[in-house]
Parts: sequence; structure tokens; C-alpha cells
Amino acid sequence: MFANIGHTFSLIRQSWQVLMQDRKLVLFPIMGGVALLAVIAVFAGIAASTGSLDRLDTASAGGQTEATPADLVLSLLLLVSTYSVVMFFNAALIATAMERLRGRPATIGYGLSKASSHIPAILGWAIIAATVGLILNAIRERTDGFLGQIAVAIAGGVWAYMTFFVVPVLIVEGLGPIAAIKRSGSLLKETWGNQVTANFSFTLIYIVVALVAFLPAALLFSISPILGITLGVALVALAIGIVQALEGIFKAALYDFATGSTPRGFEQVDMRSAYRAL
Repeated sequence: MFANIGHTFSLIRQSWQVLMQDRKLVLFPIMGGVALLAVIAVFAGIAASTGSLDRLDTASAGGQTEATPADLVLSLLLLVSTYSVVMFFNAALIATAMERLRGRPATIGYGLSKASSHIPAILGWAIIAATVGLILNAIRERTDGFLGQIAVAIAGGVWAYMTFFVVPVLIVEGLGPIAAIKRSGSLLKETWGNQVTANFSFTLIYIVVALVAFLPAALLFSISPILGITLGVALVALAIGIVQALEGIFKAALYDFATGSTPRGFEQVDMRSAYRAL
């Protein structure tokens, strides 16, 4: 197990080296974050102007006012839209990273164009992912007891691992979302152990990087709260963007290896060892 985790961290280090050779890849998560904020702002404006925001807040707090069907539709549209934005830029990142790993130059425009050509599949996958997320969340809220919560967490984890390769499959193989889930699951059978350690490793990285990025902002906050908050938001956003770029490169490399290719910049011994089941 520990050897497997060690190989995973070695692959993350190699992903960092690839990112340093093609730093524009970090622009995809940054653009995705900006687009996500814009989408949320638009929906927030609509909800505020129509009264949906007040009704939803009152309903969630257990008040007498109930949300209307239009409020629920607006909420679902917001959820699907945010999922779609995140997955679109993730797809663009993976498409560009895939070209880089295969030794072919790729621009930001290439990644965006590649993702745009698969918008129907990305939208379909966003709807499925959002629906499953809502179902799991609803079950979690209605489940009492420690064992029940553990069972829901395991179900969510299995779903995440089964769909690990969905975005690369959508972009590279051009399959629809249902077929992509099945294809991802078939690849998963050979790499289950690596899926577990890969997700575990990146969770730790997100936490550590966010904390490290927050420290200088916290120090500056004691001198100037406004500058501290501004620096903190900028540093944390950049740090998360870098980790998301690393995760996209990592996933692209794993997919490339799983489908018989040789991703450039990655040690084959680490790729082979990382694919051993726990």
C-alpha cells in the first residue's frame, strides 16, 4: 500500500515537471474559476430580482414560505451550469495535456476548441453527475447513524472512482456520457488501487497548498486587512489552479498509459507500479 502511495507521489512530481515545461496549462483552471464566478453571479442576480433567493433562504431555514417550482428549476439550472463550466475547462485542460504528453504542441485555443466540439457529451455528463450528486446528498441528509453515513460515503467514493476517466474518454474516444462511464469503469477494474491513492494524495495536496498559500496573507492581514484578504484570495485561487492543473495532467497520463500509449515525461516503472491493485 505504502509503495503504491509512494509511486503516486512520484507521478505527481512528474506532473509538476510537465506543468513547469508548459505553464499555460494552469490558465484552464483559472479561466474556469472566472467563468464559474460569472455564472453564479448571473444566477444570483436572477434569483434576487425574482424573489427566488429570499424564498429559497426562508424554505431552507424552515420558514413558512415555500419554494415555487420556478425556484427549484432555477436551482437545478444553476447546479447543471456550474457542473458544465467546471467539466468544460477540465476537458480543455486534459485535451491540451494529452497533446503535450504525446509530444505535440498544443495551444490554449486547441484545448478550448477540442472541448467545444464535445459540448453535448460534456453537458450530458454534467447532468448525470449533478443528478447523482443531488441523490447522494439527499440520502446523506436523510441517513441517521454513523454506519449509515459511512455507507453513503463509500457509495460516493465508488462513484467517483468509477467515473475517474470519464472526461478523457469523452474527449479522446468521442463516446457519449453513458458509454464513457462504462468505459471508465472497465479501465478502473485494472487500476482500482491507483484510483484510491490518487484521489487520497490530491486531497492532501489541496489542503496543504491552500494552507501554505494562506499563511502570507494571514501575516499581511494583521497589518492591512484589505491587502491581506486580497492577497489571500489571489494566492489561494492560484494555488488551487496549480493543483487542478497537476490533477488534469496526472489523469491524462494515467489514461494514456491505460490505453497503451507512453506519456512523455513519466517514468514507466512508476506507471506500472501505480497500476497494481492494493
